[in-house]
Amino acid sequence: MTRFAAWFTLCALALAATQARAEQLIVALSAEEVRITSNFTGTSITVFGAIERDAATVSRAEFYDVVVSIKGPPETVVTRRKDRLVGIWLNSESRTFVNIPSFYAVNSSRPLSEVTTPQILKRFQIGADDLVFPVSAGDGAQSAGQDDAFRQAFVRLKQQDGLYRTEAYGVKFPGTEIFQTAVQIPANVPVGRYVVTVYLFRDGAMLASDQSEIRISKMGFEQFTFDLAHNQGLIYGLICVILAVFTGWLAGLIFRRD
Repeated sequence: MTRFAAWFTLCALALAATQARAEQLIVALSAEEVRITSNFTGTSITVFGAIERDAATVSRAEFYDVVVSIKGPPETVVTRRKDRLVGIWLNSESRTFVNIPSFYAVNSSRPLSEVTTPQILKRFQIGADDLVFPVSAGDGAQSAGQDDAFRQAFVRLKQQDGLYRTEAYGVKFPGTEIFQTAVQIPANVPVGRYVVTVYLFRDGAMLASDQSEIRISKMGFEQFTFDLAHNQGLIYGLICVILAVFTGWLAGLIFRRD
């Protein structure tokens, strides 16, 4: 009896796994590495994909929805509020956000509110409104909610810099089960490892997901100065001082009045 129960459980798990794999995503990227040089003005990453169904998958009444997110390397940021004191604007309160995406872009086939439920968006942190913003322990809170003024200001500034963006209807379907989208990468994008996540939805339910990586790095002189500034701060500072002195001396020599 015990052996029969174990066999029955194994068959049930195998059936559930087969059903869970009813739809699979096949995803490809136009580039897996972006190199930043002196003439870099931004670029775009195109995400191609196909939805693969097995023979046992039943036909569904609703169309597919696809959401593509690109999340940049985490960063810790201190946000400050300025208050006016005796006619002078001074820093007052502050909030430190820990390990939040330095870059975040979401392209979707429809607005996120029409793709799935708020619970799923929150669970998988899809969209800037549902990202978790951990707060430093010294600020007395675990995370900042959507109504937090510091969080709203941070997201607004990121959006102005083009580092946080959302594009509804940004995912196109050239075919019933083929999709593509282009995510814009601005010139001021941080370097590091980027995670590309593709979510497949139908009738509000998440059916599958896929994850890939992109590397954004500096090349040539930009990479040299970046490494020098971050790894050899003293030498970098001395070089800057010498260049400033030399530039000032050269300017004085050129524009000297006889």
